[in-house]
Amino acid sequence: MILINLLPEGYRERNKTPIKFMVAVSSAVAVNGTLLAFWAWTAFGVAAEVKSELTVLKDTKAGLEPQVVYHQELKKESGIFEAREKLLDRITSTRVNWTRKLDELVGLVNSGGEEKYLVWFDDLNVEVQENTRNKAFGRLKAEGHTAESFTHVANFLEDVAESKFSDVFGPPRAPEGSASETDEGLVPSKIWTFPLELDLKSPKERRAVRGGGV
Repeated sequence: MILINLLPEGYRERNKTPIKFMVAVSSAVAVNGTLLAFWAWTAFGVAAEVKSELTVLKDTKAGLEPQVVYHQELKKESGIFEAREKLLDRITSTRVNWTRKLDELVGLVNSGGEEKYLVWFDDLNVEVQENTRNKAFGRLKAEGHTAESFTHVANFLEDVAESKFSDVFGPPRAPEGSASETDEGLVPSKIWTFPLELDLKSPKERRAVRGGGV
C-alpha cells in the first residue's frame, strides 16, 4: 500500500539510519583504523628500530674488525712459531752433544787405571750424515793404543759398550789390533795399536735416548 504524507516538510518525521548499518560501518571503520595503525607502526616504528639496531651492529663490527685482523695476524705468527718450534725440537732431539761425549770418553779412559787397561789415542774423527738409503748416519773413528796386553783392548771395548758414552752409538767392533816391536828402553815396552770405530745410531734412535742426556 502506498502512503502519501501530506504534512508540510517541517512536520514530517525524519528517516533514521538503521542501527545495524551504523554498527557495521563503525566496526569497519574501527578495523580499518586498527589495520592502518598497525601498518604505520610496522612501517615506521619497527623499521626505525631495525635501522637503529643495524647502525649499532655496523658500529660494533667496525670496532671489532681491527681486533679480528690482529687475531688473524697472531694466529698466523703462532703457526710460524709452532712450525719453527717443531723443527728446532726435531733438530735438538737428534743432535749429539759432542762436548759431553768427549768428556764421557775421557772419563771412561781414565776409569781403567793401569791394571784394567791403559789406553790413549792419536786422533779422533767424527762424521755425521743423514742417509736413510744405506742406513748410515755417521761414525766415530779413532786410532787407539794400549800397553802390555791385548786384553786391555777387550776390557776397554767392553766398558765402551756398557757405558753412557755409547748410548748414541751401535756396539763396537770385535777387538783387533797389532803389536809394535818390543823396546826395553821405553815404558811401556810393548804397545798394542787398535781401531775404535762406532757407528752413529739413527735420528729416531737418538731421539729415544734424548732424556738420557744426548
